[in-house]
Amino acid sequence: MLPRFLLLLLPLLASCATVAPQPSRGMVSAADPRAAEAGREILAAGGSAADAALAMMVALTVVEPQSSGLGGGSFLVHHDEARDRISTYDGRETAPAGAGPAYFLTPDGSPQARSDAVRGGRSIGVPGNVRQMALIHRRHGKLPWARLFAPAVRLARDGFLITPRLRASLGNNRELAALTPWGRAQFYGADGEPKPVGTVIANPALAALLVRLAERGPDSFYVGPDADALLAAARGAPANPALLTAGDLATYEAKERAPVCGRYRAYKICGMGPPSSGATTVFAILKQLERFDLRALGPDNPAAWHLIGESMRLAYADRDAFIGDPDFVSVPVSGLTDGVYLARRSRLISATGAMATAPAGDPPGATRAGIAAHAEVPATSHMVAAVRAGNVASLTSTIEGPFGSGVTVNGLFLNNELTDFTFEPEAGGRPVANRVEGGKRPRSSMSPTIVYGPDGEVRAAIGAAGGPTIIAQVAKAIIAMLDWDMEVQAAIAAPTIMGVGDRVLVERGTALEAMAPALRALGANVVVVAPGYKANGIERVGAAWRGGADPRSEGVAIPE
Repeated sequence: MLPRFLLLLLPLLASCATVAPQPSRGMVSAADPRAAEAGREILAAGGSAADAALAMMVALTVVEPQSSGLGGGSFLVHHDEARDRISTYDGRETAPAGAGPAYFLTPDGSPQARSDAVRGGRSIGVPGNVRQMALIHRRHGKLPWARLFAPAVRLARDGFLITPRLRASLGNNRELAALTPWGRAQFYGADGEPKPVGTVIANPALAALLVRLAERGPDSFYVGPDADALLAAARGAPANPALLTAGDLATYEAKERAPVCGRYRAYKICGMGPPSSGATTVFAILKQLERFDLRALGPDNPAAWHLIGESMRLAYADRDAFIGDPDFVSVPVSGLTDGVYLARRSRLISATGAMATAPAGDPPGATRAGIAAHAEVPATSHMVAAVRAGNVASLTSTIEGPFGSGVTVNGLFLNNELTDFTFEPEAGGRPVANRVEGGKRPRSSMSPTIVYGPDGEVRAAIGAAGGPTIIAQVAKAIIAMLDWDMEVQAAIAAPTIMGVGDRVLVERGTALEAMAPALRALGANVVVVAPGYKANGIERVGAAWRGGADPRSEGVAIPE
């Protein structure tokens, strides 16, 4: 007999349809209906927006193990209505103290193949999410710490349904999902195939871990028996044993960072600064487009998408050149968001043709770093919550790639976050800003964002999943809302373009694919790619909130 909670969700999970709810006094949006329901439950119990976001993150540990969870890290952007204050929090994973620039180099000094580096213990960074939760809860929580775990404990204890998205990920990533005996037993049948859609999966080991965290507090994850179990799993991994030590776990800190904000037209855009590349890159894309009348061009005009793709090419080039962990490298945040600098970059964009190349610029205060090849993969999850008092939490969490490192402990997958570092420590005789160093946090594309209207009130909050496409998804959604007057649901559903390097990626099966000939006529090197996007957001409608979730995903928005 299925729990009533799961029976109520069966029609929604079967259809995987996303419906934009009517405006409500409180709203949550997440990439899985069970996680969104956890957030709604917390709001209904009197929890804050931060409480709801954290509860959704814990629930995703159970129901979306391929994407995020307590084995990884996160960034949060938080708006406090009463204090009129925006805060940002960094729960990004860190490299072991014993790691160095040659960490992902082979004995002959060449970069290790990414597929070899991901699998096993060596790619695991110190998970930041539990200490991130503790910091955020101290600053912005209302409910008791233990209450945040209750929905996830029920899901893990009573069981959850395998959805089409999870089963597809199990089939496409079995070398990681089935790396350990626990992973194979949990998600695969005796024939070696992923268990069918609709199979109920219980996770008693994870339920027990969550109960311990609820009762003993966050430090129990980093010191004591559970920390010892994590170290044993990482250091004894079936491949590439980790260098993590007890000291690496015990000394991990989540940090409050300065938000990065800037003006786009009449709006203020705020997001997460380094080690995230989200805020600076999203803002650069927007600001470089400010001199163009995107509203007049409209979303059906290839000329508008050409301009967006060209602006992305410039912004991503600066991202690759200058962003790293600010505790280790000097990141010219003010230069990268400087209006005069971005206006100069904008003049490189032509409405009548594509740039032959899109090199990095020279933002004020920058020290040129080496630029080396780097790859992120599409995974991650975003969730957002807003309460009737006006507080908003926009949180992106990840274990990096699908099923992270493949290493499991206590019913969860551990991240492969260290492969977000650039493997080559130097390029062109200069150190790479995002190279591996002990205790360092790898650069991220996660882009939790809050948009303020001309009246100073929150206009929208948005974020996405999908490696470097996150930035493109968020920028596109903001343009769709602010320049094309789309509701948040339509803005998220709109096709995605991503200009990077000498290529412009357009989403297959959308109006953008139909525009490909027109874009090529302007000189763009257009590549049509499969839709692998996943975004979530909310927007203010008067005194209420309206939610949106990506129809390409299984996500939903649920009113309080």
